[in-house]
Amino acid sequence: MRTIVHAIGRMKAGPERELAERYFQRLAKAGPAVGLEFSGVSENPESRAKTAAERRKEEGRKLFDLAEGGVLILLDEHGKNFSSREIGDRIASFRDAGARQLTLAIGGPDGHDESLGAKADLSIAFGAQTWPHQLVRVMLAEQLYRAVTILSGHPYHRD
Repeated sequence: MRTIVHAIGRMKAGPERELAERYFQRLAKAGPAVGLEFSGVSENPESRAKTAAERRKEEGRKLFDLAEGGVLILLDEHGKNFSSREIGDRIASFRDAGARQLTLAIGGPDGHDESLGAKADLSIAFGAQTWPHQLVRVMLAEQLYRAVTILSGHPYHRD
């Protein structure tokens, strides 16, 4: 299953970018063994629209086209908290059901448009706190790599 991370906003050079890239590289190497082909990160700039609703709508249109025909998982502060094993199990169930593409979306500062929430197959939160975009990308990269290690039986993850 082709796996793409879609992010609103650009990751600047620095330790967060280096750490995210390290986990994405691990994902790219280990993923094919469990049927996950990492296709990279798609970055789109934040909208410059005047209102938050207009910004969410404009950013959402880009994501809607990218995720068409596949599974869409939103990273959203209002999403459900899952354990690492549950995330791995959910990804495996999408893969096993024959999904060809998995898009994981990190929204902009205003969050995701409501239309995406209706289209999404799953909405995940990394806790009740608000996290900076750079850290969310690092946490997502690590959780995707962790999901692959869980699915492959690698001892990286310990319950």
